[in-house]
Amino acid sequence: MSQTLVEKIIAKNLISGDAREGGFVKIRLDRLLCHEVTTPPALTMLEKRGISRVFDPAKIVVTPDHFVPAKDEKSATLAKKLDEWVRRAGIKNYYPIGRHGVCHTIFLENGHIGPGMVAIAGDSHTCTHGVVGALAFGVGTTDVAAAIATGEVWLEVPKTIRVNLIGKLQPGVFAKDTMLEVVRQLGVAGATDRVLEFGGELIDSLEVEDRVVFSNMAIEAGATSGLINPDQKTIDYVEARGCRDFTVLQSDPDAHYEKTLEIDVSALEPMVAYPHLPSNAKSISAAKRDKIKIDQAYLGSCTNGRIQDLREAAAVLKNKKIADGVRMIVVPATTKIWNQAEEEGLFKIFTAAGATISTPTCGACLGGHMGVLAAGERAIASTNRNFVGRMGSKESEVYLASPRIVATSAVAGFISD
Repeated sequence: MSQTLVEKIIAKNLISGDAREGGFVKIRLDRLLCHEVTTPPALTMLEKRGISRVFDPAKIVVTPDHFVPAKDEKSATLAKKLDEWVRRAGIKNYYPIGRHGVCHTIFLENGHIGPGMVAIAGDSHTCTHGVVGALAFGVGTTDVAAAIATGEVWLEVPKTIRVNLIGKLQPGVFAKDTMLEVVRQLGVAGATDRVLEFGGELIDSLEVEDRVVFSNMAIEAGATSGLINPDQKTIDYVEARGCRDFTVLQSDPDAHYEKTLEIDVSALEPMVAYPHLPSNAKSISAAKRDKIKIDQAYLGSCTNGRIQDLREAAAVLKNKKIADGVRMIVVPATTKIWNQAEEEGLFKIFTAAGATISTPTCGACLGGHMGVLAAGERAIASTNRNFVGRMGSKESEVYLASPRIVATSAVAGFISD
């Protein structure tokens, strides 16, 4: 019987249950990703029940990333609890401050995930790792606690929506613009309890680092995960990062999909998601007509904080100045990316233009740290969400766009290309 990629991965890791669409299954985890916000409460749950075991220290990856450095006593306590647990449990795949970064970028960057694997984390953007043909999804704190002790997780077998992206992007249009168009067409709940499987001419043409945006923002359409069938580029990518223990699985040519969405990207413009939904996307032409003044330009996050994102912004900012009344915050996603950007001279370009550079952190993306907005302020951001209060005050506004549009808007003082 023909199967989709997600069905094949579930079958490979199946422990028990009905592996057909809509059935409930218990599956074996290949990796568990932990950070300082959701893991400490999970550990407290286990401690109250007298459970101290860890299913496999070698399969757990840990980094503090949301409030780094700690912004207050509460966040410092969470980081301390995480650090003490790591040392007590003998977890070696630990990326503390100084080697830290946004957990999803760390996970990919260091080869902890590969095709055919199953991974979870207490974080909704765990779907990011579907980019390498893995089944990865976010779970609640209770599931994190159970996974720490057992290495298992329960899941309802999802249906799959196929997204075919055909055509060639115009200059200045990127994967981020394309994914905003996908979310616009599906809506923020259009793929709820489903998996999005991305494919087509555009996906085939992109490098893995550029494909990440599609898997990362699958959750913005409500999807459990966003998968891309692994190809030679995928294999080369994970092997170059030290991943060896993987199984290449692909959807069968005649696999059944709940529905197929086909988008020709050839005429797509840069896109901007207006408040307060990622699906509220409009073309840059419309945004320019609206003359939207900004207070902050934010470049970073698990969506667009990679080295090519920083390079794209630096190319715009070179020999230019950020507009008066605008602050620009640049946040490389990991310490490795931070170091690489410095070595390439990107920081000199950013600071000469008037931007400031932060340590790797998720902070401002979720309105927690290092770049939150005050009431009445407006930001253009390369992040993934713009819900009410997402980056700070409930009376602020966040517009989502590609790193290029973030940089051009910072120079113009309003949303512009």
